[in-house]
Amino acid sequence: MRRRRFLSLGSAVVGSTVLGGGVLAACSSGGDPSGGDGGATMGSVERITYGTDPAQFAELTRPTGESRGVVVVIHGGFWRAEYDLSLGRPLAASLAAKGWTAWNLEYRRIGSGKGSGGGWPQTPDDVSAGIDALADVEDLDLSRVVTLGHSAGGHLAVWAAGRQRLDRWRDARVPVTAAVSQAGVLDLVGAVREDLGAGAVEGFLGAPVADVPDADPLQQVPLDVPVWCVHGRADTNVPYSQSRTYVDAARAAGADANLAPVDGDHFVVIDPQSEAWASTLTVLEGL
Repeated sequence: MRRRRFLSLGSAVVGSTVLGGGVLAACSSGGDPSGGDGGATMGSVERITYGTDPAQFAELTRPTGESRGVVVVIHGGFWRAEYDLSLGRPLAASLAAKGWTAWNLEYRRIGSGKGSGGGWPQTPDDVSAGIDALADVEDLDLSRVVTLGHSAGGHLAVWAAGRQRLDRWRDARVPVTAAVSQAGVLDLVGAVREDLGAGAVEGFLGAPVADVPDADPLQQVPLDVPVWCVHGRADTNVPYSQSRTYVDAARAAGADANLAPVDGDHFVVIDPQSEAWASTLTVLEGL
């Protein structure tokens, strides 16, 4: 990433829960919990672990009223440990203000230091387990579970929507009913060819894409659930062609896939004040 936009948390963590073991720590509060949505309101934020590694946790943000469904927020950062779920907190707050239950998911990533230990298949193992942990959360309606991911998180969001077709994740408990990719890395072969993230794909996979086709969303089309790709036309970090290539291939294979081009760069789609985010909320309302 050439530019990292630091967005404020805008929500409070008031409790914590353990699922599958682990040690919890509270987060601080601050900012406008509505994400600038006027009179909209949200409930509390709860940190929940789904494993024993410090990176295996999520933050659950509930709306104050009836929930429209669950949105799993998967942050980006080219799968690297230096980027974390703080990137997803403003989106989670905005989603809850719009009536969604937001599940802002952390996972092990590549590199060293805090948050490391990921790569293939550890990172998708975490994403799958994190989604499955929703089954153990009380008072959640899982009839609508949408994955929403930015950049590398977009890759993981679309991958997770089809994970139960893959042998390693065949027993996943919570199916994804739709996926929304925000400037996602969806064509790994193309990403290697264009050297996106200065070798990010190779670093994530630890092998050529040809050796791990299960990792490549483009090679998994068609999926059985709708996929929407929201992408800035001026994106130079992950080119717009990544989404266009995926949607064209998915549609040709008979999938329900849609492209929503927006004005702006790689980061506009995760700015809750942007028209691009408003477009994403509109997409979610139709799923």
